[in-house]
Amino acid sequence: MADAIGKFQQLLRALFQFDCADLDFGIYRIMNHKREAIEKFIEEKLPDAIASELDSGSLAEQAQIAEEMAEVALQIKEMLGEDALDAHGNLSETYHGTRGGKKYLKLKKKAVGGLSRAAVEVSIYNRLYDFFSRYYQDGDFISKRRYSKHQHYAIPYNGEEVYLHWANSDQYYIKTGEHFHDYDWKASDGVAVHFRIKAADVEQNNVKGDKRFFLPLVDETNYDENTRAIAIPFEYRPLTEGEKRDYGKTTNQQENIIAAAVDAIPKRLGKATDARAALNGERRRDGDGESISHLKHHLRQYTRRNTSDFFIHKDLKGFLSRELDFYLKNEVLNLDEMAAIGENMAGGWFQIMRVIKVVGGQIIDFL
Repeated sequence: MADAIGKFQQLLRALFQFDCADLDFGIYRIMNHKREAIEKFIEEKLPDAIASELDSGSLAEQAQIAEEMAEVALQIKEMLGEDALDAHGNLSETYHGTRGGKKYLKLKKKAVGGLSRAAVEVSIYNRLYDFFSRYYQDGDFISKRRYSKHQHYAIPYNGEEVYLHWANSDQYYIKTGEHFHDYDWKASDGVAVHFRIKAADVEQNNVKGDKRFFLPLVDETNYDENTRAIAIPFEYRPLTEGEKRDYGKTTNQQENIIAAAVDAIPKRLGKATDARAALNGERRRDGDGESISHLKHHLRQYTRRNTSDFFIHKDLKGFLSRELDFYLKNEVLNLDEMAAIGENMAGGWFQIMRVIKVVGGQIIDFL
């Protein structure tokens, strides 16, 4: 159960860009004001809300039956032997007439299709994870209207004779990647640091090419003792084949570039202890308590400021709310499974749907 909770909480921190907490511009500045409230919701209110719901109504009754059944099964094995129940929980016909056997069969009949409290809680977290992860991609919410397991997506068609549709038709695209600026900061000991673009290979005429990255030129980094200034030049370009092997070919490439630079740049400064101290000094600690140096903080700030292209949805709340309703009706409310387990379990099923809708709605409000 802890794995399901942790997995979903990790997804929520990704949705709310907790890894960008050190950035202080644009949307990140706004999100940082909400960070405390969101963290409290993720760590405290979310588990408490789900636990409270599971402690009431049909789900609580079903969980109690499952627990009683497990206790009786244990008693039967202790009194009648391990062979009294098979691996699937079926009681040997020899013991159907016993007092314990009758009680076990009665509970088993009530518990057909029912799940333990822990299993229901895991199911709810997994459902919430499944819903929110399907619309989130690389920092954006993509408007993929779901239809079914076979035809995955639906187009919002209202009977027009000709209808033009594209995946991001209801979103604004904000491109910041080609607005380059020099970046300066000063350490507490007075050492100044200058990030400068030396060369930039940008896309021409809106033709999409290889992904580009900011690469600090470690060998050209220098420190002027007279002015107490560190100059770090950068190139903005695609990675070479060798760099792809070094920094990875898919995700987190810019972060891997930064990690390598954080290690290499101070070494380049040699015996300039005040310059190295300016770069290596602790700026803050992250959520795991690990130290973040001034250099790492400002490298992330600089690269994110210039490369954070993103989509803004025109009505994200409306879109996700409609999709959540559809998800509940189409994938959580499985009529075939409900028919198999019987009417006595229907109450718990609808209670699970209500929990997912309420919690999902609160997350959508934050988003």
